Amino acid sequence: MIMVFERSYQKMKIFCLGCAGKISRESVLDLLQSDKISQVTIADHNETNAKEVVSWLKDKRVDYVKADVFQTDQTSNLIKGYDLVMDGTPISINHESTKCIAKAGVHGVNLNGTGPEFAFHDDFAKAGKSYVPGFGMTPGITNVMTRYAHDRLDTINTIRISHGAFRPFAFSPAITETTRIEYEPDLESRIVYENNEFKQVEPFARPLDVTLPDPFGTHTQYIIPHAETQTIPKSFKDKGIQLLEVRGTWPPANMQLLRALYDWGFLENETVDVKGAKVGVMDAIASYLLQSQQGTTTKLYGYALHVEVTGTENGNPACYTLTNHHPASDGSIPDWAGLRAYTRSVGIPMSIAAQLILDGQVADIGVIAPELAFSPELVFSELEKRQISVNIKKS
Repeated sequence: MIMVFERSYQKMKIFCLGCAGKISRESVLDLLQSDKISQVTIADHNETNAKEVVSWLKDKRVDYVKADVFQTDQTSNLIKGYDLVMDGTPISINHESTKCIAKAGVHGVNLNGTGPEFAFHDDFAKAGKSYVPGFGMTPGITNVMTRYAHDRLDTINTIRISHGAFRPFAFSPAITETTRIEYEPDLESRIVYENNEFKQVEPFARPLDVTLPDPFGTHTQYIIPHAETQTIPKSFKDKGIQLLEVRGTWPPANMQLLRALYDWGFLENETVDVKGAKVGVMDAIASYLLQSQQGTTTKLYGYALHVEVTGTENGNPACYTLTNHHPASDGSIPDWAGLRAYTRSVGIPMSIAAQLILDGQVADIGVIAPELAFSPELVFSELEKRQISVNIKKS
């Protein structure tokens, strides 16, 4: 049941932590479409990038402050007085960023939802605040899609979540980091949920051909480490889930490169000597990709989701398949041209989650998994307003 909390304020102040990147600036842009927002502060350690975002947004409600999540007391003091934090910091520092938000005692949402956020559940609950970890496209919208099927099925047999992130290998340092981490050879969080237990799998495990919505086509996808696998089996344990797998793909050229890097052992990131300098081999490759045309461009841009949930409904076998659609990246709609077809897809859901929290349309206080936080129909309706549709097929 959605709990509507009373609010004594009309205008809201939002602290946007680490939002100088290409994705989370789209979250801020979407947020600014609401006249309920009185102030948005871009808080980032990179002053040059942050001020560029302030200039790009062209809105008198936006300002900048320098912030460092490793300075917990200082940053939490900056946050106090705001109504909510949108956290766009990289995966590797989500523990530190969430710690700052929890100490400040305000609402929050982030893009990644990698797990450390749940350690702060009691802090948020004690403050009477809600924090939703991982509300981009995936995790985020994929969780909500799964919830839609869950709400209609009596039992759940399998959940297969897949996505295609059609973007360059290295359009930003954070994305380059994400790409490398997901295929690290011994990554403990690369798991599936099967027969009531979590099982670690190797990179490129369990290949499956998945047909994504047009124009993205069919691609062989592999198990990836994602927050959906960690939270959904616990959230929906009442339905008897037997199998949950999360897969993903990037453009074919990206996947080809990743496979070669894995096969050659480069993903181990071992230190090598280059004319007397000690560097990690993947650090060197990442630096090259960030500075090259091959690493920063791709042919087709966008974000494609495919969620399939099987089980029983009214005593009969049933399967729900949910996909998404957004405007083409070909320039026919300028705001969705090129890379923005990807960055808007990922960034907009975080803004939606932030606004739903502020509107009191959130399920509870404390740290709440995305699949439990909001009504699926409400989220789908908000996406539709922003030219992102969710298509549902039952068989």
